[in-house]
Amino acid sequence: MATGTAEAQNNKKKGKAPQQEAPAPQVQAPSERDRQISEAMFLDGMKYFMLEDYQQALQLFQKAYTVTPNNAALNYKIGETYLHLREPKSAMPFALAAVNLEKTNAYYYLLLTQLYAEQQQYDAAAQAFNDLLRNVPNSNEYLFNLADLYLSQSRYDDALRTYDRIEKEFGEMEQLLVNRQQIYLRQKNVDKAIAEGEKLLKAYPTEMQYFLSQAELYNAARRTDDAIATLNKALRLDPNNPFAHLMLSDLSRQKGEFTESERQVKLAFASAELDIDTKVRILVDFIRQLPNPQIEEVALELVDLTIEKHPDEAKAYAVAADLQTIVGRKEVARNNYLKAVKLDDSHFKIWQQIVLLDAELEEPAAMVKHAEQALELFPNQAVFWFYSGTGHLIEKNYEKAVKALEYGKRLSIGEPELVLQFNMQLGDGYNSLKDYQKSDAAYEAVLAQDANNEHVLNNYSYFLSLRGENLPRAKQMSEQLIKLHPNNPTYLDTHAWVLYKMGEYTTARKYLEQAVAISDDATIVEHYGDVLFKLGKQEEAVSQWQKAKLKGEASAFIDRKIKEKKLYE
Repeated sequence: MATGTAEAQNNKKKGKAPQQEAPAPQVQAPSERDRQISEAMFLDGMKYFMLEDYQQALQLFQKAYTVTPNNAALNYKIGETYLHLREPKSAMPFALAAVNLEKTNAYYYLLLTQLYAEQQQYDAAAQAFNDLLRNVPNSNEYLFNLADLYLSQSRYDDALRTYDRIEKEFGEMEQLLVNRQQIYLRQKNVDKAIAEGEKLLKAYPTEMQYFLSQAELYNAARRTDDAIATLNKALRLDPNNPFAHLMLSDLSRQKGEFTESERQVKLAFASAELDIDTKVRILVDFIRQLPNPQIEEVALELVDLTIEKHPDEAKAYAVAADLQTIVGRKEVARNNYLKAVKLDDSHFKIWQQIVLLDAELEEPAAMVKHAEQALELFPNQAVFWFYSGTGHLIEKNYEKAVKALEYGKRLSIGEPELVLQFNMQLGDGYNSLKDYQKSDAAYEAVLAQDANNEHVLNNYSYFLSLRGENLPRAKQMSEQLIKLHPNNPTYLDTHAWVLYKMGEYTTARKYLEQAVAISDDATIVEHYGDVLFKLGKQEEAVSQWQKAKLKGEASAFIDRKIKEKKLYE
């Protein structure tokens, strides 16, 4: 006996895929004994079904089916078992048969809708829901399922009509208003969404979230004054609500009322109810606008409030330090980074910022300490070996410096720029250890990579001149340096000193006169005196030495030079 529905025939006429027919062959009515046998096999199958042994359950259900194929419950269970076995196509005929055999059982329709949905036959699933609502008494609760199905397929108008049916049956409901509003927003119909929001506020006048949502909608519709009025109503309900204050801050800024905007954002940040992640996100927006004197003060106040309200949050100190670094409050920033790592020491970038600020603050002992703390956590991060070595170098711990720098350099293979930085420092370190061969090799490695590296051109040429070695090479480098930087007094002094060592006193004097004209550095002034002495200008030389002594940074020979009016090197 064919079990296809009228709908299937209509779909066929319309060109749609017809529903599958239920396998319910015409057989003679089963005897009482056959029914008992079928029922026994069905019950055995249910035991396996409950144990989730669906293959064994299916075999028993199918045996029962050969005896009682027109049993609606049995057809339903076979269909459900196929669904569990992830064979929705095989399940379909049995689910259809169950519905056709017993049109008033909601569960049979629900199985059918699920199978259609599994096969992405959403129109058919919707029709099955409508059949359920039409054929099953007191089934209007399933209107919600139908609406959800329409929503999942973005069939918004159908969903709205279904909500109307629900409202007629059950009356006005909060969720219906919310869902309608969401649909209107998806349809970009802000006016209708606002209307639904007004209904929500009227029906639920103490629900804070609806005030906030409505203010957002007014803002989207460029009804700024309405948005502000709505938020002020919200604050009468909850005067300290940080989200209302944040929105008022944004709206005030849009209107050009910057003082009010700042006041509102401070009120928001003064609340512990505003979570740390939201505060960090807002502060990051401030950071992106820096440096900017107009917002610097309020930004600094906000980071202080963040720390005050979230003293146990590492990210509060970290974001504060990020902002303070940008506005030049380096020591405060470094200390906040240190507080951050006390709470959470797992962030490499924060440790990197700490040692970088140590360097900028010219605190080499702190740089060594913090770099070595970082290395306990990140032993293979070359940057911390660099800062450790650099700190030791400044502290004149040369052996420790070159050891750290060499180790970090080995870790930096494949990072040419970082290797260059290590070689720069190693050149200085080995020179201080009087290991000139390694020092020269390190400097040459830098110049092979960066021929105009001013640090190396200056130090390498100067150290060669002090040693009196390879002076032509020293002269070539110092000449190159002053061509690149003709107004740098340190570099002019280096070039002059190389010339001095080569006996080119007149030319050396020319460059030193340029240097002392723009700098009163003690070393440069003393060098100028030395050149003058070599040129036979003893009194002028002594005068320059006396000036150098007053600076307090001259050589160890300065007193003897002045006293004896002789040149000592």
